[in-house]
Amino acid sequence: MAWEKRERVKARVADQQSERTAENREWIATKESAKGFFFCLAVLCLAGGAAWFGYVQIFTKGLERLPAKVCDGAVDRDVVIRALPKTRSAEEGATRQGVGQDLHFSCQVYTSGEPFLTGWVDVERASPQAWLRYYGADVRDNAVRVSVDGIEALAKLNASGRASVYIPCAPKGVQADESSRPYAIISEANVIATEEDAGAAVRQAVTDVAYQLAKHSYKLAECQAPRGFPDELPRYTNG
Repeated sequence: MAWEKRERVKARVADQQSERTAENREWIATKESAKGFFFCLAVLCLAGGAAWFGYVQIFTKGLERLPAKVCDGAVDRDVVIRALPKTRSAEEGATRQGVGQDLHFSCQVYTSGEPFLTGWVDVERASPQAWLRYYGADVRDNAVRVSVDGIEALAKLNASGRASVYIPCAPKGVQADESSRPYAIISEANVIATEEDAGAAVRQAVTDVAYQLAKHSYKLAECQAPRGFPDELPRYTNG
């Protein structure tokens, strides 16, 4: 009887051990499955992140790969980035012709998409009033304007955000006078192939491009009156 009792106890213990072993195996299998799931999820997340990073770097960082100053050091890259949409690739260049009153300076930034930025500067004989009439800025609601210390700037309220800057300048080799047709540095910048309305942010950025081109050309033209320049023009408050 004692022997039979011991055998029953041993059998019960063996059954319990077998049940625990099965439970352990099931728990281990579940744990390994969960580990596998989270490992696959982590791999997919890493792959997705790498793909997104690659997309951003390859297809949207073209402007960021331009020199810190484009167009022979005339314009800050950050201003160009504000003026143009993101793009896969971009190229920039500048040309300079003549000196003094014959100076002509131009700047171009081309992208792999449609929009591109272009700007030019000339030394011209034009009063501020003539400059305003040429750009139609004397017509109400046609443009936004700012001025500081004799520097004038405007942007047209239309597609491309066409902007211009006027800085009085008597270039090397000419007589500085107060006639009705004084000499001036006149710059213009445009973003080509934008939406119907370029928007206030683009107009401001394009104006900043025109201003930096004008500042750069003031030195190239060897304007006779040394002057200081603010880091940036006053911001447009409307338009």
